[in-house]
Amino acid sequence: MPILYRTKGFATGGRAGHGASEDGVLDVTLTVPKELGGDGARGTNPEQLFATGYSACFLGALKFVAGKEKVKIPDDAKVTATVGIGPREDGGGFGIEAALEVSVPGVDKAVVEDLVKKAHVVCPYSHATRGNLDVKTTVA
Repeated sequence: MPILYRTKGFATGGRAGHGASEDGVLDVTLTVPKELGGDGARGTNPEQLFATGYSACFLGALKFVAGKEKVKIPDDAKVTATVGIGPREDGGGFGIEAALEVSVPGVDKAVVEDLVKKAHVVCPYSHATRGNLDVKTTVA
């Protein structure tokens, strides 16, 4: 596949450290949530970053498919990704779950549901997780 954009990010210290993009625009302190044994210090974590990235990417995919179908997505449209982490049932490590809630005010719910199905095919995050995560989608 022809790559249209490529970037780099790095992390030091693992879940309790520092992360940044190669251009420095993203620059975050990484902390472990209390639920995972951390001290609750202020910072972000990989699950929050994944949830935010997936939300943005999916909304972009939704706008893309809507544009092809001449449906206007309003500026206040919102995708909320809920991401959870926990031990896998096989005992071999950790796994994540994800759910997407899509809100598109002013657009008929049936139309949005159809666009969400199509966006789930187009979105690269959805494509990358397909077969690994059962991502649930709902329309608010």
